[in-house]
Amino acid sequence: MDRLLNVEQVAELLGTTVRFPRRLIEERRVEYVKVGRHVRIRESVVRALIESNTVAPRRSASTLRAVA
Repeated sequence: MDRLLNVEQVAELLGTTVRFPRRLIEERRVEYVKVGRHVRIRESVVRALIESNTVAPRRSASTLRAVA
């Protein structure tokens, strides 16, 4: 079972303020779990968010050297 992270822990993992994960939750751009009044996000969901938003470079370093 995944760890359930609170908003502060998610912000720390993403390197942002707590406002960003709260906005993700409010806009329903991330899956979350409500436990009473508390909101938790699975660690795997945060890692998937990071993976899905990772941008690969367009060119490799060898292509750039050949042009220069």
